[in-house]
Amino acid sequence: MPSEEDKDPLVITRPNPPAKSLPTRVLQLFVLFFIVCITFGAVSVYTIRHFGVQSSATAVKSSFQPCYVESNSLDHWIRPPSDLLHTMSDEELFWRSTMVPRIKKYPFKRLPKIAFMFLTKGPMPLAPLWERFLKGHEERYSIYVHSSPSFHAQFHPSSVFYKRQIPSQVAEWGRMSMCDAERRLLANALLDISNEWFILLSESCIPLYNFSLIYNYIAKSRFSFIGAFDDHGPYGRGRYNPDMSPEVNLTEWRKGAQWFEVNRRLAVSIVEDTVYYPKFKEFCRPACYVDEHYFPTMLTIRAGSQLANRSLTWVDWSRGGAHPATFGRADVTEDFLRRIVEGRNCSYNRQPTSTCFLFARKFAPSTLEPLLALAREVLGY
Repeated sequence: MPSEEDKDPLVITRPNPPAKSLPTRVLQLFVLFFIVCITFGAVSVYTIRHFGVQSSATAVKSSFQPCYVESNSLDHWIRPPSDLLHTMSDEELFWRSTMVPRIKKYPFKRLPKIAFMFLTKGPMPLAPLWERFLKGHEERYSIYVHSSPSFHAQFHPSSVFYKRQIPSQVAEWGRMSMCDAERRLLANALLDISNEWFILLSESCIPLYNFSLIYNYIAKSRFSFIGAFDDHGPYGRGRYNPDMSPEVNLTEWRKGAQWFEVNRRLAVSIVEDTVYYPKFKEFCRPACYVDEHYFPTMLTIRAGSQLANRSLTWVDWSRGGAHPATFGRADVTEDFLRRIVEGRNCSYNRQPTSTCFLFARKFAPSTLEPLLALAREVLGY
């Protein structure tokens, strides 16, 4: 009888489960999705080829407009800045403003303008007189005002001085900061490609003739108007510092009035200067008054043949002192104004003329009323 160990053990075998097949419903959906994708792709390719990209996705058009759209038209490059209160530093401004086209002929109709640049402490008390002078000539002038940084202008929106203030810094008389302010005015005015002539004025200046006469006088001149004479006395050559050589020699040292008129080419020369500026900044300090020497000397060296060597702004030094006379209300009479403009002799385009000064200073705020009363009959505006 066989023992328990000799018996075969009971072996239980389980059949393998049948392999799961993909449900027919899922397979049908996959095939349908594939067919739809193929169809959509074919339709898209056909639409793009025959109607362009926009026609396939223009059912809903967005009303969103970006804040800035870059323009590739010429108008984008020649349009003057819409806001004078930019955020450029002086270094950036001077670099940007001295970009000069190499081709002289303009590819558009350009009406040259005069840039009236006012270097002021604050208010413009004679603004109504200037507004009368400028009325009707809006396409032939631009205005720029450099005032003390703490001053906030309150011109009426109808005024020609409304929003014409440029970013400013403190300017001290007799120091390089004064020349910096003048260069800042020139640089901002150069941003308008239509500005061809640049006149530096103050809040105490008045025009002595009507706009048309002044415009034609400047436009037809072959020279720019800046005083640059060789003064051998203590207030001329006596202010020269030998450390300024070799850039500036004693024989090239010049003196002139602060108030000038220059054309666009000379304006660029003033703004782009990095040769003479450091010398004047370091070695021309009171009692060397840099605003009387820097521009006259630098322009004499660079472009002496282009200067008329006289200013267009009349001032009265007959009373003596460090500053010219200031005129009040009682001074302004018909006879007084006629004496300024009549009986003069000077050179214009190398020919003699009796029209020598186009502007005059210094007129106090109290002169506004008599000036307005006399301007039409005596000054022509």
